[in-house]
Amino acid sequence: MLYSGTYKSVIKIVGLLLFISLMGGCGCDRKKVQEEPAEKEPTDLELIKEAGVLKVVVDYNSTNYFVYRGKPMGYQYDLVHELCEALDVNPQITVSNDLVESFDGLQNGRFDIIAQNLTVTRKRRELVDFTAPLKQTRQVLVQRKPNPNDSNTVYLKSTLELAEKKVHVQKNSSYSRRLVNLSEEIGYPIEIVEDSIYGVEQLVARVANGEIDYTVCDEDVARVNKTYYRNIDVSLVISFPQNIAWAVRKNASDDWKAYLDNWITEFKKTRKHAVLYNKYFSSPRSSHRMDSEYHSITGGKISEYDPVVKELAANHGWDWRLVSSIMYEESRFNPEAESWGGAYGLMQLMPNTATALGVTDITEPRENIRGGILMLNWLDEQLLNSIPDSTERIKFTLAAYNIGLGHVKDAQRLARKYGKNQHKWEGNVDFYLRNKSSSKYFEDPVVRWGYARGEEAYNYVQRVTGNYEHYLNVIPK
Repeated sequence: MLYSGTYKSVIKIVGLLLFISLMGGCGCDRKKVQEEPAEKEPTDLELIKEAGVLKVVVDYNSTNYFVYRGKPMGYQYDLVHELCEALDVNPQITVSNDLVESFDGLQNGRFDIIAQNLTVTRKRRELVDFTAPLKQTRQVLVQRKPNPNDSNTVYLKSTLELAEKKVHVQKNSSYSRRLVNLSEEIGYPIEIVEDSIYGVEQLVARVANGEIDYTVCDEDVARVNKTYYRNIDVSLVISFPQNIAWAVRKNASDDWKAYLDNWITEFKKTRKHAVLYNKYFSSPRSSHRMDSEYHSITGGKISEYDPVVKELAANHGWDWRLVSSIMYEESRFNPEAESWGGAYGLMQLMPNTATALGVTDITEPRENIRGGILMLNWLDEQLLNSIPDSTERIKFTLAAYNIGLGHVKDAQRLARKYGKNQHKWEGNVDFYLRNKSSSKYFEDPVVRWGYARGEEAYNYVQRVTGNYEHYLNVIPK
């Protein structure tokens, strides 16, 4: 009886210990589950590659970004395109000469990068992270050359002579901070006027035109401007050499900045970069570009046919800048351009099509433009019911202008068959048009027009809409 009671007690103790052990094990398992790391958030670089788009803000001036003879150009513009090619993404370019807007847009995610001539300063480092330097430059005073016949000349030979002088600079620029420090250094006040309307090069132009006496800008930009404003002097240096760089968000992931730093460092070593830099900062052609009426800054024209395009486009409800973008892609504004297939003129009309549209002389520029616009009208009308969104319809109309309406309709039918949106271009109909050279698609029963090299039409739409966006950025309506 005693043995039986003892045995039962032992059994109870063993059971209790086993229960505690099991509970402890469960607790450990729960702890392990709780300590498992959460799913890793994608980095900035991964998000950019996944989206396939790099959102960039550039400033509009004669070196960084402009349009010349219908073609977007510029040092920063070309750099961005080289970067996007390396990333295998498309650039989405916004133009802003407002530094506050650029910095705010970077912080709130509107932009991935500021691709401007940003001077690296301690104050700015508190707001953003800078990439590896693109270049170094110094700040210089821009003033008019001395006039020996004018006893009241305002020409300055030394920074000491800036005492109590009025200097206009772009608002929120590093030039203002440098002048504040310079004022301390010389021991006299400098009247600093921060201009919120004019950009750096516009202020240089105002100096050249005698509207103001002084401004400040980077030395390399000043030298370029000196080639077409022959009356300005840029020899008075007011700063030590300073780094110029791009900016990314302060909280951007390390891999994005590391990628940019590495890319910039390596690209600067290439011959391509040397050629690019020379093109915008050293070549005599830079002054010839600025002298042209087809430079967006000085002349504001896209081509010599602007007046005709504006008139005819307005008559039919088209934006003349879109028509000009088509014309640039079709013929580079050459009225005698002729394709291997027989298309002719500024808008590359086929003779039979021109006749059907009532074009009397395909070789006459005005008639050729009119015919091209009538063709756009007809295509737009054919697509109106299936693509009610006018902005979306432009892409379909452009594709049809290039490859033919039948092939675009085929791509719509393929999109519908394979569960995509036949009313949307990007990521839907464009895929099937691009792949219409594949037997899987051009032999599909829903296809009526057979084989097509749709990749060409897809690229055509990309180029025309891309150039059109650049025209919208800098060419007045």
